[in-house]
Amino acid sequence: MEKIPVIAVVGPTASGKTALAVELAKKFNGQIVSADSMQIYKGMNIATAKPTEEEKCGIKHFLIDFLPTDVRFSVADYVSAAQKCISEINGNGYLPIVAGGTGLYVDSLLQNISFCPQKTDDNIRKRISDEYDSLGGENLLLRLKEIDPETALRLHPSDKSRIVRALSLFYSTGTTMTQQYANSRLSESPYETLYIGINYHNREILYSRINARVDTMLQNGLLNEAKEYFDLSSDTTASQAIGYKELSPYFKGEKSLEECTESLKRETRRYAKRQLTWFRRNENINWIYPDDYENTDDMVKNAFLIAENFLRRYADE
Repeated sequence: MEKIPVIAVVGPTASGKTALAVELAKKFNGQIVSADSMQIYKGMNIATAKPTEEEKCGIKHFLIDFLPTDVRFSVADYVSAAQKCISEINGNGYLPIVAGGTGLYVDSLLQNISFCPQKTDDNIRKRISDEYDSLGGENLLLRLKEIDPETALRLHPSDKSRIVRALSLFYSTGTTMTQQYANSRLSESPYETLYIGINYHNREILYSRINARVDTMLQNGLLNEAKEYFDLSSDTTASQAIGYKELSPYFKGEKSLEECTESLKRETRRYAKRQLTWFRRNENINWIYPDDYENTDDMVKNAFLIAENFLRRYADE
C-alpha cells in the first residue's frame, strides 16, 4: 500500500501551531486539516482562537467553522471527515497538513483507529449524569481515575459529557475508554506522518503567551460572544468550551470580570498542561522550541529542514 505523506503540527494552545502550519503549507504546496474539537463549530470564533482569513494567508483550511453548536461530533465522525479531506487534498496534488491541539483527534486519524461503537445503557448514562449534577465533576473524575486513570488524566472536572461517557461505557460494558482505544488500533496506517511539535523550555513563556491571548480575546469581544451561549443547556458543546464557562459566574453576578478572567487564564494553562501530557507520549514527534531561536524566522527554517528531509526520504522509498 502506497502511503499518503502527511505533516502534523501539534502542541499546546497558544504555542504557534497555526502560524507554523501556514508557513509549511506555503513552502510545500500544502492545505490544512484542522484537528481542533472546538473550531469545528460555527460562531465560536474568539474563544477557540479560530484563524482569521488574514492568518490563513490564502491557504485552504478544512474542518473549521462548519457545524452548528447543538450537533454532537464524535472522534469517529472527525476521523471519517478528516480522511475524506486528506484524500481530496492529496488527490488534488497538495500536501496534507494536519494542525491542532486535540490529541485524540490527531492520533485517531493518523494512527488509523478503527471505531466499533459499543452501546451504553441509557439508564446507566442518565444515572451517572444525575450524579455528576449532584456530586460535582471533581467527585466523578476521582471515580473515573480509580477505573481508568489514563482517560481521567486528560479530562477536566467540567468536561461533563466525556466523564459521563467514560463511566457509562465501563458500567455498561466492563470496558474502559483506554481499553477500547487500545483495541481499536489497526496494524497499519494509510499515512506516512511527520510530526512536528511546538513547546517551550521555559514554561513561563508559554503561560505568558496564554495570558496575553486571553487579554486579546477580551479586547476582541469575547465577552459578547460568550454571552450568546450563556443560556444554553450545560450539555451543549458550546457551554463547555474554555472561554465561555469561566465567564458564566460574571454573567450570573457571582464574580467580578477580573476574577473570571484570572480563572480563564488558569484553566487555559491547565489545558495546555494536559495537551503536553498527551503529546509527550508520542516518541515520533520532532519537538521545536521557539525559545531556542533568536527569532521566529530561524525556527521556521528549522521546521522547513525537518520537512524537507522527511519528504525526500518519502520520495526515495
